[in-house]
Amino acid sequence: MQDNPASMEQAAQPGAFPKSFESVEQLDSFLSQPSPELIDDLSSVDGDILILGVAGKMGPTLARLARNAAPNKRIVGVARFSEAGQRETLEKCGVETIKADLLDQEQVEALPRLRNVIFMAGMKFGASGNQPLTWAMNVHCPSIVASVFRESRIVAFSTGNIYPLVDVMQQGALEKTPAGPRGEYAQSCLGRERMFEYFSGRYQTPGRLIRLNYAIDLRYGVLFDLASRVKQDIPIDLSLMGHVNVIWQGDANAQTLRALRHCTTPTSPLNISGPETLSVRWLVEELSARLGKKPNLVGDESETAWLTNSAQAASLFGYPSVPVGVMLDWVADWVAHDRPSLNKPTKFEVRDGDF
Repeated sequence: MQDNPASMEQAAQPGAFPKSFESVEQLDSFLSQPSPELIDDLSSVDGDILILGVAGKMGPTLARLARNAAPNKRIVGVARFSEAGQRETLEKCGVETIKADLLDQEQVEALPRLRNVIFMAGMKFGASGNQPLTWAMNVHCPSIVASVFRESRIVAFSTGNIYPLVDVMQQGALEKTPAGPRGEYAQSCLGRERMFEYFSGRYQTPGRLIRLNYAIDLRYGVLFDLASRVKQDIPIDLSLMGHVNVIWQGDANAQTLRALRHCTTPTSPLNISGPETLSVRWLVEELSARLGKKPNLVGDESETAWLTNSAQAASLFGYPSVPVGVMLDWVADWVAHDRPSLNKPTKFEVRDGDF
């Protein structure tokens, strides 16, 4: 079963945004609406799509988005599926599912060899408390996948945390900016990239490395974190991270899927985020006004932050469809009504890489 075509057509129109979302089901349906550009791009990409690590924060809506954009393709999601009901929900939406441990090479080798692979597996939260598992998930697992799926296209999620902190006046790190990861999480993510680069070069596997920051859902993300603190009158320290980039999760998912049409051999990085360098002070003030609260800000902004320049992605895909002001409206309303949270703070303000 796929989402309603009529509502999909309405949501795909520029500026046709709902004022708010009253339920998780309504939100997920909206996040799964494909644009005409995504439909066209996936129709130009041969083969079916395998999504590895589909059970994470972004995976379920990415899988549904792919299903709705490419009804003639086979969409298969793979994960351990430890959360009750998630596998059944995906299958009801027309996504095939396979339960597998991606750290087990035999289980990976048993997966169907589809032409297109979206790699979403990884570990961030709790990384500082379990370094061995972090390195296994972020480096060993990619080496298994890159070797087994050497004949596929592979678009793999990475992170903007592999960059060094940059001057907030310089519009963010470019794809050519030398890596400068802080902490074992970011170091292991660079290791993930190196595994895909190595096997891509060895086997001529086309691919892309999606350096993402930060995706905005209403149940988690930088704006959710800030709005929650505003509502609870928790002080927000601007000296930790005074500037950010954000992108609506639906736009991030769409650009990731569209990257299948823009793979390179060997694989290469692509920054995906919003085009603006956003002041955390301004974001807090805007959320406070929407929530009827007084901003509780302390400290002064640092001259550096984790920022990426997404000009290359904009040249390929155009600007993201959902503007910042709309995201602020949606998140403030969601938080004001105590709607569900994934309870996964982004920790965007961490400067030493200790996640």
